[in-house]
Amino acid sequence: MVARLVVAAPSSGSGKTTVATGLMAAFAAAGLAVSPHKVGPDYIDPGYHALATGRPGRNLDAYLCGPELIAPLFAHGAAGCDVAVVEGVMGMYDGASGQGELASTAQVAKLLRAPVVLVVDASSQSRSVAALVHGFASWDPEVRIGGVILNKVGSARHEELLREALDASGVPVLGALRRERQVRTPSRHLGLVPVAERRAEAVDAVAALAEQVRVGCDLEAVLALARSAPELGVAAWDPAGAGAEAVAGVVSGRPVVAVASGAAFTFSYAEHSELLAAAGAEVVPFDPLRDESLPEGTRGLVVGGGFPEVYAPELSGNEPLRKAVAELALSGAPVAAECAGLLYLSRSLDGQPMCGVLDAEARMSQRLTLGYREAVAVSESSLAAVGTRLRGHEFHRTVIEPGAGAAPAWGMHLPERRVEGFVQLGVHASYLHTHWAAEPGMAKRFVERCAG
Repeated sequence: MVARLVVAAPSSGSGKTTVATGLMAAFAAAGLAVSPHKVGPDYIDPGYHALATGRPGRNLDAYLCGPELIAPLFAHGAAGCDVAVVEGVMGMYDGASGQGELASTAQVAKLLRAPVVLVVDASSQSRSVAALVHGFASWDPEVRIGGVILNKVGSARHEELLREALDASGVPVLGALRRERQVRTPSRHLGLVPVAERRAEAVDAVAALAEQVRVGCDLEAVLALARSAPELGVAAWDPAGAGAEAVAGVVSGRPVVAVASGAAFTFSYAEHSELLAAAGAEVVPFDPLRDESLPEGTRGLVVGGGFPEVYAPELSGNEPLRKAVAELALSGAPVAAECAGLLYLSRSLDGQPMCGVLDAEARMSQRLTLGYREAVAVSESSLAAVGTRLRGHEFHRTVIEPGAGAAPAWGMHLPERRVEGFVQLGVHASYLHTHWAAEPGMAKRFVERCAG
């Protein structure tokens, strides 16, 4: 059994990332093996979690993967660890729009049978904090709020008033973080700046968060709460056995699948590479900002999400790699591109030449496209057979014109009916982020095409 807790809050902006990352780093500094997790489809926070713990940050998304996979995926990521910290998303009871508790922090806490630490922004309240905590603690009797961490506390007197108010609530105060000691992490159009773009500064920021939490929180009490979690009683997800038949029949020869990484392509789920390897691929990362050629022997290419719009001049300036990617795609080799990868395969991005694989132009937009999607594969591709249904997520401030090719990748059912993406030769390119653990046959299909 792995000790575990969920860090939740009444609303976004309360300080979940500060507390969760600080707890992870503080526990790791104390010599514990810490497993980091994030509720929802967020790619950026897990980068800071990984820096804090030295282990891959993993997502737990009940919409993308289904509630039945949450506990097994958690057990897979937390195997061999002393404690797991799960950072929530939005407000604790907020989930997929119009679908009740689905994909909420509360639902994940219940699926994991994990106690919750509620992070409260106390900057504009004193006695009212007790009513707030009481409401969250009593709303769903299946959710166990085991303690409160007060964030943005103004002074010693302010802290005293807050603690007095909470004395009668039955929910213990596990810590208080002062307002003037908040650690700032820079943000831009899609949230925090990823670790890969500011590693030295990020290391310092995580160390400062660890110290802030160590000083302001009762780490022994928090750890005791985590250890109070009962047995989970589920088998860990296994990429080699995921969907049994889906990843059965490992191909021979271990074809090389190149996976884009580096500062421009930071959005990926650890399970994708694990599934590719389980299906028989040799997974080799490369950095399109630095490497002028694809890894030797590349038979397939995966280009996930990230921030190519920030690095458009540098990506464009790496002409040898752009040509190598175009040649690979034109040869019919399997290429899976999500969001940033879609932009990289286009003719141009904000006027900067890209790989030219797709007859489309991409540019930045003022409009944020964000939300869960239901999708069905409408064209046969290296990733999915026609009719394959899954759920995905869009998250971008760019547009591509046209939005779909002659053979689109997906037909969308939420929020409106439309077709999207491109399928041509071995290329499957789309804005849609997907989690392959929900459809492991995609990895097997991709690797089989690479070997074939």
